Amino acid sequence: MNFSELLEKVRSLASTLKPSPQEFLAVQVNIENEGVFYVEVKDGRVNVEPYEYHDRNCAITMNLENFVKLLEGNLDPVKAFTFGKLKVDGDLGKALEFSKLIK
Repeated sequence: MNFSELLEKVRSLASTLKPSPQEFLAVQVNIENEGVFYVEVKDGRVNVEPYEYHDRNCAITMNLENFVKLLEGNLDPVKAFTFGKLKVDGDLGKALEFSKLIK
């Protein structure tokens, strides 16, 4: 899977989510050596765009292979963080919210 395919997969997943209207979450996802995108939960909608998000709650950084495993449920986000496969810059609690959102 390449970065473009990953972005489409995340967009497809986002279209199935139904967050509460009060929820706000902005996470930038940095895929090492591939690209960047953000996931924003706002006003009951989930947006996924291939840009940096400067006013984000947190940023996570992973390689492509591990992020795909995370999306597919084959990699536990807490274990990934513990073993250095997932790096978080910013609010760790929001990163955990993001991991629950994509499960």
